[in-house]
Amino acid sequence: MPILKTEYKAPGIFKNPHVSSIYAATLRKVDFSFHTTDRIELSDGDFLDLERGFYSPKNDKIIILLHGLAGNANRPYMLGMAKQFQHNGWDVASMNFRSCSGEMNRLYRSYHGGATEDLQAVIKHLQQENQYKEIGLIGFSLGGNLLLKYLGEQRDIPSEIKSAVAVSTPCDLGASLEELNKTHNFLYSKRFLKNLKKELQLRQTHFPEKISKEEITQCNSLLAIDELYTSKAHGFKNASDYYKKCSCIGFLPNITIHTLLLNAKNDSFLSSNSYPTEIAKNSEFLHLETPKHGGHVGYIQHNKAYYHEERALEFITQVKPA
Repeated sequence: MPILKTEYKAPGIFKNPHVSSIYAATLRKVDFSFHTTDRIELSDGDFLDLERGFYSPKNDKIIILLHGLAGNANRPYMLGMAKQFQHNGWDVASMNFRSCSGEMNRLYRSYHGGATEDLQAVIKHLQQENQYKEIGLIGFSLGGNLLLKYLGEQRDIPSEIKSAVAVSTPCDLGASLEELNKTHNFLYSKRFLKNLKKELQLRQTHFPEKISKEEITQCNSLLAIDELYTSKAHGFKNASDYYKKCSCIGFLPNITIHTLLLNAKNDSFLSSNSYPTEIAKNSEFLHLETPKHGGHVGYIQHNKAYYHEERALEFITQVKPA
């Protein structure tokens, strides 16, 4: 317990993980837009932007969404989940990690898979509104790892947080990077690398004393990006140190609120450590669901919300507030 049976059945061609992943990421259109943007000033002098959607003026429940690597609050998977929850009575707060809202953040550091202090700042921001009695958390991919790490850090979880869902989440960052480097994932790793180098080149113009154009040009892999920038800019010795300290796999046994981990068996981004069956069996709170199909955030259903959106709403609403 709790290993869950799944009801997801991928239609036709979407049984192929690459078709479902690419379609969901690049071709899906979601008719949804947020109402306002909150700029949160952080304790270190930086900021992040939070997109807000409101169901009603005095609503007392809200869902916080966390995006993946090189993503933002307006990616299709974020909009799809926001729409699902707002249409079913929830306010929505969709995070843009530092530098991901279209404006460069102020500091040399930005975001990474273990930056739980930024999620904590968002939760505190919402608590200060003195409106919400129930807060749900949903993270995708790298954002899912951040979310699970936050829940398992043995901190005092605010009483308003009742449940959480992590979708297509790499629980072992280093092992999942190795998967991304395999030949069948070439298109994904190439796209990530292109986007991250573009962001680093912009950052270099703001911090030329910290990183050079030549160093960025020489980065030919995601590992090289993490060695050059992600690790050093955020206080880690190197990429290996970053992966070891920030992978959520070591934090999962400490989770004490009901949490769903939804990882498709054919997700080509994930290593075997991202299916923590034994941890889930020995946990009262970590619920593991591993559909045969779904790719990476590609749980497509014809003429309806995606499966992971329906499943997240079902899971979070079935956990009754204390």
